[in-house]
Amino acid sequence: MPTFQFEAMDATGAEIRDVIEAPTEEEAQATIRQMGYFVTKITAKKSRKKTDAAGTKKKRGLVFGGVRSRDLSAFTRQLSILQDAGLPILRSLRILAGQAKPGRLKYSLEDTCDEIEGGSTLSEGMAKSPKCFNRLYVNMIKAGEAGGALELILQRLADFLERAESLKRKVRAALIYPIVVVLVAVGILTFIMISIVPKFEDIFGDFGLELPLMTRALMNISKWCVNYWFLIPGIPISIWLTVKLIRKFKHGRIGWDQFILKVPVFGNLIEKNILARTTRTLGTLVASGVPILEALNITRDTSGNAIFERMYTKVSEAIREGEAIAKPMKEHSVPGFHPMALFFWFVFVFGPIGLLVYLIKHKQRIVDDIVVNMVDVGEETGELDTMLYKVADTYDEEVAVLTEGLTKLMEPLLILFLGGAVGFIVIALFIPLVSLIENLSSAKR
Repeated sequence: MPTFQFEAMDATGAEIRDVIEAPTEEEAQATIRQMGYFVTKITAKKSRKKTDAAGTKKKRGLVFGGVRSRDLSAFTRQLSILQDAGLPILRSLRILAGQAKPGRLKYSLEDTCDEIEGGSTLSEGMAKSPKCFNRLYVNMIKAGEAGGALELILQRLADFLERAESLKRKVRAALIYPIVVVLVAVGILTFIMISIVPKFEDIFGDFGLELPLMTRALMNISKWCVNYWFLIPGIPISIWLTVKLIRKFKHGRIGWDQFILKVPVFGNLIEKNILARTTRTLGTLVASGVPILEALNITRDTSGNAIFERMYTKVSEAIREGEAIAKPMKEHSVPGFHPMALFFWFVFVFGPIGLLVYLIKHKQRIVDDIVVNMVDVGEETGELDTMLYKVADTYDEEVAVLTEGLTKLMEPLLILFLGGAVGFIVIALFIPLVSLIENLSSAKR
Protein backbone atom coordinates (compact mmCIF):
# COMPACT_ATOMS: atom_id res chain seq x y z
CA MET A 1 0.00 0.00 0.00
CA PRO A 2 1.38 3.48 -0.83
CA THR A 3 2.73 5.63 1.99
CA PHE A 4 2.06 9.38 2.13
CA GLN A 5 4.07 12.01 4.00
CA PHE A 6 1.83 14.82 5.22
CA GLU A 7 1.91 18.11 7.08
CA ALA A 8 -1.21 19.32 8.86
CA MET A 9 -2.51 21.54 11.65
CA ASP A 10 -4.63 20.46 14.59
CA ALA A 11 -7.45 22.41 16.25
CA THR A 12 -4.99 24.54 18.23
CA GLY A 13 -2.97 25.49 15.16
CA ALA A 14 0.02 23.29 16.04
CA GLU A 15 1.90 21.80 13.10
CA ILE A 16 1.76 18.01 12.67
CA ARG A 17 4.16 15.95 10.53
CA ASP A 18 3.55 12.24 10.06
CA VAL A 19 3.09 9.44 7.54
CA ILE A 20 -0.01 7.46 6.65
CA GLU A 21 -0.77 4.47 4.45
CA ALA A 22 -3.74 4.62 2.07
CA PRO A 23 -4.69 3.27 -1.38
CA THR A 24 -4.93 6.78 -2.90
CA GLU A 25 -4.07 10.35 -2.00
CA GLU A 26 -7.79 11.28 -1.69
CA GLU A 27 -8.41 8.51 0.82
CA ALA A 28 -5.28 9.56 2.74
CA GLN A 29 -6.61 13.13 2.99
CA ALA A 30 -10.01 11.87 4.11
CA THR A 31 -8.43 9.74 6.82
CA ILE A 32 -6.32 12.68 8.05
CA ARG A 33 -9.43 14.93 8.22
CA GLN A 34 -11.22 12.24 10.24
CA MET A 35 -8.32 12.43 12.70
CA GLY A 36 -9.20 16.10 13.25
CA TYR A 37 -6.32 17.60 11.27
CA PHE A 38 -6.32 20.17 8.46
CA VAL A 39 -4.00 19.01 5.64
CA THR A 40 -1.52 21.63 4.38
CA LYS A 41 0.79 19.37 2.37
CA ILE A 42 0.79 15.74 1.32
CA THR A 43 3.22 13.83 -0.90
CA ALA A 44 3.61 10.18 -1.84
CA LYS A 45 6.84 8.60 -0.64
CA LYS A 46 8.80 7.04 -3.48
CA SER A 47 9.47 3.32 -3.40
CA ARG A 48 13.17 2.66 -3.20
CA LYS A 49 12.67 -0.88 -4.48
CA LYS A 50 11.28 0.44 -7.75
CA THR A 51 14.25 2.71 -8.09
CA ASP A 52 16.59 -0.20 -7.63
CA ALA A 53 14.67 -2.32 -10.13
CA ALA A 54 14.82 0.41 -12.74
CA GLY A 55 18.56 0.34 -12.48
CA THR A 56 18.95 4.06 -11.77
CA LYS A 57 21.25 3.41 -8.82
CA LYS A 58 24.91 3.07 -9.52
CA LYS A 59 26.65 -0.15 -8.64
CA ARG A 60 28.39 0.00 -5.31
CA GLY A 61 31.39 -1.87 -4.01
CA LEU A 62 31.48 -3.79 -0.76
CA VAL A 63 31.80 -1.60 2.31
CA PHE A 64 32.75 -2.87 5.76
CA GLY A 65 32.49 -1.09 9.10
CA GLY A 66 31.28 2.44 9.75
CA VAL A 67 32.54 5.93 9.02
CA ARG A 68 35.75 7.35 10.41
CA SER A 69 35.05 10.01 13.01
CA ARG A 70 37.23 12.61 11.30
CA ASP A 71 35.35 12.13 7.99
CA LEU A 72 31.99 12.52 9.74
CA SER A 73 33.29 15.60 11.56
CA ALA A 74 34.47 17.19 8.31
CA PHE A 75 31.16 16.41 6.59
CA THR A 76 29.15 17.95 9.46
CA ARG A 77 31.21 21.13 9.38
CA GLN A 78 30.80 21.42 5.60
CA LEU A 79 27.06 20.80 5.84
CA SER A 80 26.71 23.48 8.53
CA ILE A 81 28.54 25.98 6.27
CA LEU A 82 26.31 25.18 3.29
CA GLN A 83 23.18 25.51 5.41
CA ASP A 84 24.41 28.80 6.86
CA ALA A 85 24.86 30.01 3.28
CA GLY A 86 21.17 29.32 2.63
CA LEU A 87 21.37 26.32 0.27
CA PRO A 88 18.46 23.83 0.31
CA ILE A 89 19.30 20.74 2.37
CA LEU A 90 18.86 18.35 -0.55
CA ARG A 91 21.23 20.33 -2.76
CA SER A 92 23.77 20.55 0.06
CA LEU A 93 23.70 16.78 0.54
CA ARG A 94 24.02 16.18 -3.20
CA ILE A 95 27.09 18.44 -3.34
CA LEU A 96 28.77 16.70 -0.41
CA ALA A 97 27.86 13.22 -1.67
CA GLY A 98 29.30 14.09 -5.07
CA GLN A 99 32.68 15.13 -3.66
CA ALA A 100 32.95 12.25 -1.14
CA LYS A 101 35.09 9.23 -1.92
CA PRO A 102 33.29 5.90 -2.54
CA GLY A 103 32.55 4.37 0.84
CA ARG A 104 30.06 4.22 3.69
CA LEU A 105 29.62 8.00 4.01
CA LYS A 106 29.04 8.59 0.29
CA TYR A 107 26.52 5.75 -0.02
CA SER A 108 24.70 6.81 3.15
CA LEU A 109 24.39 10.37 1.84
CA GLU A 110 23.00 9.10 -1.47
CA ASP A 111 20.45 6.98 0.43
CA THR A 112 19.53 9.98 2.59
CA CYS A 113 18.97 12.10 -0.53
CA ASP A 114 16.66 9.41 -1.94
CA GLU A 115 14.69 9.34 1.31
CA ILE A 116 14.29 13.13 1.32
CA GLU A 117 13.12 13.09 -2.30
CA GLY A 118 10.55 10.49 -1.22
CA GLY A 119 9.12 12.88 1.37
CA SER A 120 11.14 12.04 4.48
CA THR A 121 12.80 14.62 6.69
CA LEU A 122 16.57 14.83 7.05
CA SER A 123 16.56 13.05 10.43
CA GLU A 124 14.32 10.27 9.09
CA GLY A 125 16.60 9.79 6.10
CA MET A 126 19.73 9.68 8.25
CA ALA A 127 18.09 7.23 10.65
CA LYS A 128 18.00 4.70 7.78
CA SER A 129 21.85 4.64 7.82
CA PRO A 130 22.72 3.79 11.47
CA LYS A 131 26.27 2.70 10.61
CA CYS A 132 26.99 6.25 9.50
CA PHE A 133 24.68 8.41 11.64
CA ASN A 134 24.21 7.17 15.22
CA ARG A 135 21.33 7.96 17.58
CA LEU A 136 23.07 11.04 18.95
CA TYR A 137 23.51 12.48 15.46
CA VAL A 138 19.95 11.69 14.33
CA ASN A 139 18.29 13.04 17.48
CA MET A 140 20.22 16.30 17.33
CA ILE A 141 19.20 16.76 13.69
CA LYS A 142 15.60 15.95 14.66
CA ALA A 143 15.70 18.54 17.45
CA GLY A 144 17.10 21.12 15.02
CA GLU A 145 14.29 20.44 12.54
CA ALA A 146 11.63 20.68 15.23
CA GLY A 147 13.03 23.96 16.57
CA GLY A 148 13.74 25.49 13.17
CA ALA A 149 17.42 25.90 14.08
CA LEU A 150 19.10 23.26 11.92
CA GLU A 151 22.07 25.52 11.08
CA LEU A 152 22.80 26.14 14.76
CA ILE A 153 22.44 22.45 15.64
CA LEU A 154 24.81 21.46 12.84
CA GLN A 155 27.38 23.94 14.14
CA ARG A 156 27.08 22.51 17.67
CA LEU A 157 27.29 18.97 16.32
CA ALA A 158 30.38 19.85 14.28
CA ASP A 159 32.01 21.45 17.35
CA PHE A 160 31.20 18.37 19.41
CA LEU A 161 32.65 15.95 16.86
CA GLU A 162 35.78 18.07 16.36
CA ARG A 163 36.46 18.26 20.11
CA ALA A 164 35.99 14.50 20.48
CA GLU A 165 38.28 13.83 17.52
CA SER A 166 40.90 16.25 18.87
CA LEU A 167 40.99 14.50 22.25
CA LYS A 168 41.19 11.08 20.58
CA ARG A 169 44.05 12.27 18.39
CA LYS A 170 46.01 13.58 21.39
CA VAL A 171 45.67 10.31 23.29
CA ARG A 172 46.58 8.27 20.22
CA ALA A 173 49.64 10.42 19.48
CA ALA A 174 50.85 10.14 23.07
CA LEU A 175 50.61 6.32 23.02
CA ILE A 176 52.34 5.77 19.68
CA TYR A 177 55.87 6.35 21.03
CA PRO A 178 55.80 3.86 23.95
CA ILE A 179 54.00 1.22 21.86
CA VAL A 180 56.58 1.46 19.06
CA VAL A 181 59.47 1.35 21.54
CA VAL A 182 58.06 -1.74 23.29
CA LEU A 183 57.47 -3.56 19.99
CA VAL A 184 60.99 -2.75 18.72
CA ALA A 185 62.53 -3.77 22.06
CA VAL A 186 60.68 -7.09 22.11
CA GLY A 187 61.73 -7.73 18.51
CA ILE A 188 65.42 -7.01 19.20
CA LEU A 189 65.53 -9.05 22.40
CA THR A 190 63.76 -11.96 20.69
CA PHE A 191 66.32 -11.86 17.85
CA ILE A 192 69.19 -11.89 20.37
CA MET A 193 67.69 -14.82 22.24
CA ILE A 194 66.99 -16.88 19.10
CA SER A 195 70.06 -16.08 16.96
CA ILE A 196 72.92 -14.80 19.14
CA VAL A 197 72.75 -16.54 22.52
CA PRO A 198 72.63 -20.14 21.11
CA LYS A 199 75.97 -19.53 19.34
CA PHE A 200 77.61 -18.54 22.62
CA GLU A 201 76.08 -21.63 24.25
CA ASP A 202 77.76 -23.82 21.61
CA ILE A 203 81.11 -22.10 22.22
CA PHE A 204 80.90 -22.55 25.98
CA GLY A 205 79.84 -26.20 25.52
CA ASP A 206 82.85 -26.94 23.26
CA PHE A 207 85.24 -25.75 25.96
CA GLY A 208 83.37 -27.54 28.75
CA LEU A 209 83.00 -24.45 30.92
CA GLU A 210 80.99 -24.55 34.12
CA LEU A 211 78.47 -21.73 33.58
CA PRO A 212 77.39 -19.40 36.40
CA LEU A 213 73.74 -19.19 37.49
CA MET A 214 73.04 -15.98 35.54
CA THR A 215 74.37 -17.49 32.30
CA ARG A 216 72.39 -20.71 32.78
CA ALA A 217 69.25 -18.65 33.30
CA LEU A 218 69.95 -16.75 30.07
CA MET A 219 70.50 -20.02 28.19
CA ASN A 220 67.20 -21.41 29.49
CA ILE A 221 65.36 -18.26 28.39
CA SER A 222 67.02 -18.57 24.97
CA LYS A 223 65.95 -22.23 24.63
CA TRP A 224 62.39 -21.29 25.54
CA CYS A 225 62.37 -18.53 22.89
CA VAL A 226 63.74 -20.94 20.26
CA ASN A 227 61.24 -23.69 21.07
CA TYR A 228 58.19 -21.56 21.84
CA TRP A 229 58.77 -18.36 19.82
CA PHE A 230 55.15 -18.45 18.62
CA LEU A 231 53.94 -17.81 22.18
CA ILE A 232 55.55 -14.33 22.23
CA PRO A 233 52.84 -12.87 19.95
CA GLY A 234 50.40 -15.68 20.80
CA ILE A 235 50.01 -14.91 24.52
CA PRO A 236 48.89 -11.25 24.17
CA ILE A 237 46.64 -12.14 21.23
CA SER A 238 45.08 -15.00 23.24
CA ILE A 239 44.48 -12.70 26.21
CA TRP A 240 42.85 -10.11 23.94
CA LEU A 241 40.57 -12.71 22.32
CA THR A 242 39.64 -14.20 25.71
CA VAL A 243 38.68 -10.79 27.10
CA LYS A 244 36.59 -10.05 23.98
CA LEU A 245 34.81 -13.39 24.39
CA ILE A 246 34.12 -12.79 28.10
CA ARG A 247 32.78 -9.29 27.32
CA LYS A 248 30.16 -10.85 25.04
CA PHE A 249 28.32 -11.88 28.22
CA LYS A 250 26.60 -9.34 30.45
CA HIS A 251 28.40 -10.10 33.71
CA GLY A 252 31.72 -10.54 31.93
CA ARG A 253 31.38 -7.08 30.40
CA ILE A 254 30.43 -5.49 33.73
CA GLY A 255 33.38 -7.16 35.47
CA TRP A 256 35.93 -6.15 32.82
CA ASP A 257 34.66 -2.57 32.53
CA GLN A 258 34.79 -2.17 36.31
CA PHE A 259 38.31 -3.61 36.39
CA ILE A 260 39.55 -1.36 33.60
CA LEU A 261 38.24 1.78 35.35
CA LYS A 262 40.27 1.07 38.49
CA VAL A 263 43.35 -0.62 37.02
CA PRO A 264 46.59 1.04 38.22
CA VAL A 265 48.04 3.88 36.12
CA PHE A 266 45.64 3.71 33.15
CA GLY A 267 42.30 3.38 34.98
CA ASN A 268 42.18 7.04 36.02
CA LEU A 269 42.89 8.13 32.45
CA ILE A 270 40.12 5.93 31.04
CA GLU A 271 37.63 7.09 33.67
CA LYS A 272 38.29 10.80 33.03
CA ASN A 273 38.14 10.26 29.27
CA ILE A 274 34.69 8.65 29.54
CA LEU A 275 33.49 11.42 31.87
CA ALA A 276 34.68 14.09 29.44
CA ARG A 277 32.96 12.39 26.51
CA THR A 278 29.64 11.64 28.26
CA THR A 279 29.24 15.07 29.86
CA ARG A 280 29.96 16.78 26.53
CA THR A 281 27.48 14.46 24.81
CA LEU A 282 24.77 15.17 27.38
CA GLY A 283 25.48 18.91 27.32
CA THR A 284 25.29 19.04 23.53
CA LEU A 285 21.99 17.14 23.48
CA VAL A 286 20.43 19.32 26.21
CA ALA A 287 21.57 22.51 24.47
CA SER A 288 20.06 21.23 21.22
CA GLY A 289 16.63 20.75 22.77
CA VAL A 290 16.58 16.96 22.96
CA PRO A 291 14.30 15.79 25.84
CA ILE A 292 16.33 14.97 28.94
CA LEU A 293 15.28 11.31 29.12
CA GLU A 294 16.18 10.72 25.49
CA ALA A 295 19.44 12.64 26.01
CA LEU A 296 20.36 10.42 28.97
CA ASN A 297 19.56 7.26 27.01
CA ILE A 298 21.74 8.40 24.10
CA THR A 299 24.56 9.36 26.48
CA ARG A 300 24.29 5.95 28.12
CA ASP A 301 24.51 4.14 24.79
CA THR A 302 27.55 6.15 23.67
CA SER A 303 29.52 5.84 26.94
CA GLY A 304 31.12 2.54 25.93
CA ASN A 305 31.41 1.30 29.51
CA ALA A 306 28.93 -0.91 31.39
CA ILE A 307 29.44 0.88 34.73
CA PHE A 308 28.62 4.28 33.24
CA GLU A 309 25.70 2.74 31.34
CA ARG A 310 24.27 1.41 34.61
CA MET A 311 24.68 4.81 36.29
CA TYR A 312 22.92 6.72 33.49
CA THR A 313 20.13 4.12 33.47
CA LYS A 314 19.56 4.67 37.20
CA VAL A 315 19.60 8.45 36.70
CA SER A 316 17.02 8.13 33.92
CA GLU A 317 14.78 5.97 36.12
CA ALA A 318 15.06 8.48 38.96
CA ILE A 319 14.05 11.36 36.67
CA ARG A 320 10.96 9.43 35.61
CA GLU A 321 10.03 9.32 39.29
CA GLY A 322 10.39 13.10 39.59
CA GLU A 323 13.95 13.48 40.91
CA ALA A 324 16.73 15.70 39.58
CA ILE A 325 19.98 14.47 37.99
CA ALA A 326 22.60 15.32 40.62
CA LYS A 327 21.33 13.23 43.55
CA PRO A 328 20.89 9.87 41.72
CA MET A 329 24.15 10.47 39.85
CA LYS A 330 25.96 10.68 43.18
CA GLU A 331 24.13 7.69 44.68
CA HIS A 332 24.69 5.34 41.72
CA SER A 333 28.25 6.31 40.84
CA VAL A 334 29.70 3.64 43.18
CA PRO A 335 30.59 0.56 41.09
CA GLY A 336 30.01 -1.89 43.95
CA PHE A 337 31.27 -5.46 44.29
CA HIS A 338 31.24 -7.81 41.29
CA PRO A 339 32.73 -11.36 41.24
CA MET A 340 33.99 -11.06 37.64
CA ALA A 341 35.84 -7.86 38.48
CA LEU A 342 37.41 -9.71 41.43
CA PHE A 343 38.48 -12.46 39.02
CA PHE A 344 40.18 -9.99 36.67
CA TRP A 345 42.00 -8.30 39.56
CA PHE A 346 43.26 -11.68 40.76
CA VAL A 347 44.45 -12.76 37.29
CA PHE A 348 46.03 -9.53 36.07
CA VAL A 349 47.26 -7.83 39.26
CA PHE A 350 49.52 -10.26 41.13
CA GLY A 351 46.94 -12.60 42.65
CA PRO A 352 46.21 -11.90 46.34
CA ILE A 353 47.59 -8.36 46.01
CA GLY A 354 45.00 -7.71 43.30
CA LEU A 355 42.23 -9.03 45.56
CA LEU A 356 43.27 -6.67 48.34
CA VAL A 357 43.48 -3.67 45.98
CA TYR A 358 40.06 -4.45 44.52
CA LEU A 359 38.41 -4.65 47.94
CA ILE A 360 39.76 -1.16 48.61
CA LYS A 361 38.89 0.33 45.23
CA HIS A 362 35.45 -1.13 44.47
CA LYS A 363 33.68 1.47 46.63
CA GLN A 364 35.40 4.44 44.99
CA ARG A 365 32.96 6.55 42.96
CA ILE A 366 33.40 7.04 39.22
CA VAL A 367 31.94 10.58 39.36
CA ASP A 368 33.71 13.18 41.50
CA ASP A 369 31.92 15.64 43.78
CA ILE A 370 32.83 18.53 41.48
CA VAL A 371 30.79 16.94 38.67
CA VAL A 372 27.78 16.36 40.92
CA ASN A 373 27.95 19.89 42.34
CA MET A 374 28.22 21.54 38.91
CA VAL A 375 25.29 19.47 37.61
CA ASP A 376 23.30 20.49 40.70
CA VAL A 377 24.09 24.17 40.13
CA GLY A 378 23.23 23.83 36.44
CA GLU A 379 19.81 22.38 37.25
CA GLU A 380 19.06 25.11 39.79
CA THR A 381 20.08 27.95 37.46
CA GLY A 382 18.70 26.46 34.24
CA GLU A 383 22.21 26.35 32.76
CA LEU A 384 22.71 22.58 32.79
CA ASP A 385 24.22 22.48 29.31
CA THR A 386 26.75 25.21 30.18
CA MET A 387 27.83 23.42 33.36
CA LEU A 388 28.18 20.12 31.51
CA TYR A 389 30.37 21.84 28.92
CA LYS A 390 32.57 23.21 31.71
CA VAL A 391 32.90 19.75 33.26
CA ALA A 392 33.81 18.31 29.86
CA ASP A 393 36.41 21.04 29.24
CA THR A 394 37.94 20.42 32.67
CA TYR A 395 38.23 16.68 32.12
CA ASP A 396 39.48 17.12 28.55
CA GLU A 397 42.35 19.16 29.96
CA GLU A 398 42.99 16.61 32.73
CA VAL A 399 43.08 13.78 30.18
CA ALA A 400 45.61 15.71 28.08
CA VAL A 401 47.78 16.39 31.15
CA LEU A 402 47.55 12.78 32.37
CA THR A 403 48.40 11.44 28.93
CA GLU A 404 51.43 13.71 28.65
CA GLY A 405 52.52 12.79 32.19
CA LEU A 406 52.19 9.06 31.52
CA THR A 407 54.20 9.42 28.34
CA LYS A 408 57.00 11.21 30.17
CA LEU A 409 56.89 8.60 32.95
CA MET A 410 57.05 5.70 30.50
CA GLU A 411 60.14 7.04 28.72
CA PRO A 412 62.53 6.51 31.68
CA LEU A 413 60.80 3.23 32.59
CA LEU A 414 61.34 1.92 29.07
CA ILE A 415 64.98 3.04 29.16
CA LEU A 416 65.46 1.25 32.50
CA PHE A 417 63.81 -1.89 31.11
CA LEU A 418 65.93 -1.92 27.97
CA GLY A 419 69.09 -1.08 29.90
CA GLY A 420 68.39 -3.82 32.43
CA ALA A 421 67.65 -6.43 29.76
CA VAL A 422 70.74 -5.59 27.69
CA GLY A 423 72.91 -5.37 30.83
CA PHE A 424 71.70 -8.77 32.00
CA ILE A 425 72.55 -10.33 28.61
CA VAL A 426 75.98 -8.68 28.44
CA ILE A 427 76.97 -9.63 32.00
CA ALA A 428 75.64 -13.20 31.61
CA LEU A 429 77.77 -13.68 28.49
CA PHE A 430 80.78 -11.70 29.69
CA ILE A 431 81.45 -13.67 32.89
CA PRO A 432 82.07 -17.05 31.17
CA LEU A 433 84.02 -15.27 28.41
CA VAL A 434 86.44 -13.91 31.03
CA SER A 435 86.82 -17.41 32.48
CA LEU A 436 87.45 -18.80 28.99
CA ILE A 437 90.13 -16.19 28.26
CA GLU A 438 91.81 -16.86 31.61
CA ASN A 439 91.85 -20.62 30.94
CA LEU A 440 93.33 -20.11 27.47
CA SER A 441 96.04 -17.81 28.89
CA SER A 442 96.94 -20.38 31.57
CA ALA A 443 97.15 -23.15 28.96
CA LYS A 444 99.63 -21.13 26.83
CA ARG A 445 101.90 -20.61 29.81
